[in-house]
Amino acid sequence: MNSKKVAEHITNWLESYVSKAGLEGFVVGVSGGIDSAVTSTLCALTGKKVLLYNMPIYQNASQFDLSSRHIAWLEENFPNVKGFVVDLTEPFKAIENTYPKEIQDHLTMANARARLRMTTLYAFAGHHKLLVAGTGNKVEDFGVGFYTKYGDGGVDLSPIADLYKTEVWSVGKEIGVMEDIIKAAPTDGLWDDGRTDEDQIGASYVELEWAMEYLRIEKDTAILEGRKKEVMILFQKLNRANQHKMQPIPVCEIPDSVKI
Repeated sequence: MNSKKVAEHITNWLESYVSKAGLEGFVVGVSGGIDSAVTSTLCALTGKKVLLYNMPIYQNASQFDLSSRHIAWLEENFPNVKGFVVDLTEPFKAIENTYPKEIQDHLTMANARARLRMTTLYAFAGHHKLLVAGTGNKVEDFGVGFYTKYGDGGVDLSPIADLYKTEVWSVGKEIGVMEDIIKAAPTDGLWDDGRTDEDQIGASYVELEWAMEYLRIEKDTAILEGRKKEVMILFQKLNRANQHKMQPIPVCEIPDSVKI
């Protein structure tokens, strides 16, 4: 992949899209991971106004440090970028104190964190006449559905959603994202125990990309053995389970004959 050309293409696409929308720039939630680092940098390269938000909720110190350093780097190199810290721990505590304890399982509350952050991004985006730029990559958005519906999946546009994770890393290197972020184990930062994406999914991004490409090119999965078979079964299971995230919201269409 020609990472330089890809970065230029996405930057031009972002600039064109926001100009046609009649808005001033972008809002990005920065987590300390490679996806948000690449997305925010590509937005910065447009020259449009970019507001970055570090939104800790009981956040792991290392993740907060990486996101803070990335924001500082962008502010130093791009006059159109401004970063902010919006600590959402107290609002999240209010949610914890409001929801019945019996529904507060780990996944429910992890999703609640993501949706609180989405609400926050849209509050600032609406006020400043900006678009919320998504940070999902191709495997997460269209392969295994590894994101929160109406959380980090609630965005106005998706600049890197046609890039595999390995391609996002490649673009990150090309546009100067700091090495510590490129080397960091991918994590959504939604769990108190610091588990990585691979811990949650059960396979690496390289394995998931292989499965997604295999199904695009080949259709015979019966010949697979060993780890490849395990990964394929996992990929297909997650893909089926998360189709509700990838497909348009179902609309109950009522025939005219019923309305009469």
